[in-house]
Amino acid sequence: MKLLTYKVDGQYRLGIRTDRGVLDVAAAARQLEVADVPSIVDEVIAQGEAALDVLSALVEKASRANAASIWLNEEELQLGPCVTNPGKIICVGLNYRKHAEETNMPVPQYPILFNKFNNTLSGHKEDVALPRTSEKVDYEAELVIVIGKTARDVSREHALDYVLGYCNANDLSARDLQLRTNQWLLGKTCDGFSPIGPYLVTADEVGNPNELSIKATVNGEVRQNSNTNDMIFHCDEIVSYISQHFTLSPGDIILTGTPEGVVMGYPPERQVYMKDGDVVTIEIEKLGLLTNRLVAH
Repeated sequence: MKLLTYKVDGQYRLGIRTDRGVLDVAAAARQLEVADVPSIVDEVIAQGEAALDVLSALVEKASRANAASIWLNEEELQLGPCVTNPGKIICVGLNYRKHAEETNMPVPQYPILFNKFNNTLSGHKEDVALPRTSEKVDYEAELVIVIGKTARDVSREHALDYVLGYCNANDLSARDLQLRTNQWLLGKTCDGFSPIGPYLVTADEVGNPNELSIKATVNGEVRQNSNTNDMIFHCDEIVSYISQHFTLSPGDIILTGTPEGVVMGYPPERQVYMKDGDVVTIEIEKLGLLTNRLVAH
């Protein structure tokens, strides 16, 4: 199932992307008289499998109904981040072998963890402001793990059982701020610096998260083109490792690192960082395309 969040009058609503279009979940529940249907993605995450079962039944009933008003044109929607209120945004640094090589950094022995905050969240097709304090904003295509069940001290063997689904992310990074000190946080937490979406795709549709092509294009030019099998620490290992140190809760998201091809990895004479009007698209197999434009203040 492909869940999405869209905005109406400043409020988030829940949609489901189908071959017929986007199902307006709240409108479908009213018109088809289906009870106990979650109306926002937070409720889906909190209710887990029970909510997904209800939504699956709703889609099936809607597909048989003659009710055109419950179907929306995705191109006409203003999408929000596919997870709107994560309790934690956890990021894994230097998690692709070729990316570690291009940045001349040693392959880590343990996952390198840092965090972002909710001010960084933005949605598909949302403009992201280039911060006035940085001249070196970079893109990073990343696979996101969305936690669906409370996970504490889980084994690698069972780690993916705690995952609700996956989505695209662009871990935008102000390299001059990031590398100003040994702590990366400042360069990672500018407003809008975590576009995620367009869909939260449930784990059953994705299968093995470490067998997915991953790509970033800038103004139509392919800059990153890899596969999640190049991760140093795979998704199951990441979830297990984090859970051994602190509790993961439903709605937490984990950005799992980026492959080679970022601006910082280019030779100095070829490093051209993001400028006003640049358009970045992140594409991960089975997860759709996430596009954002960078704009000057």
